[in-house]
Amino acid sequence: MSKLTHVREDGSAHMVDVTGKNETSRTAVAEGFVKMRGDVVKQLFSAGLPKGDALPVARIAGIMGAKKTPDIIPLCHPLPLGKITVDFFELADGVRIEASVKTRGVTGVEMEALTAVSTAALTVYDMIKAVDKMAVIDGIRVLSKTGGKSGDWSVQ
Repeated sequence: MSKLTHVREDGSAHMVDVTGKNETSRTAVAEGFVKMRGDVVKQLFSAGLPKGDALPVARIAGIMGAKKTPDIIPLCHPLPLGKITVDFFELADGVRIEASVKTRGVTGVEMEALTAVSTAALTVYDMIKAVDKMAVIDGIRVLSKTGGKSGDWSVQ
């Protein structure tokens, strides 16, 4: 088993020293789902929810979430994010949310992509909960990453 990088010999947590790492272009893509009734899916994608057009609000929330990742996830390094996209795909039983984050830096952006998806999903949930109390956020995961010493990786 490899040594945990955020844990010292005495078991205490610390931020990893990345000052000696080379800058590279890095990307990460994550996805997540909000499951809901079919009639609510139609309301969501037609801007017909009682709270208004949820998808543009959720997109901005996801982008803001990615930018705030080091403020809410302990030990994450602040990074200069070059591009953040948040997209929504209609499903019969919900919405698939996909976020892509790019940077040129010394550490990856997987946490930023996951935070973007999570924040967007929470925003969708908040805006549909009045019409579907049984909605579920599910399946948040990293789909791919590029750059860095460990190289490229993808679930495909």
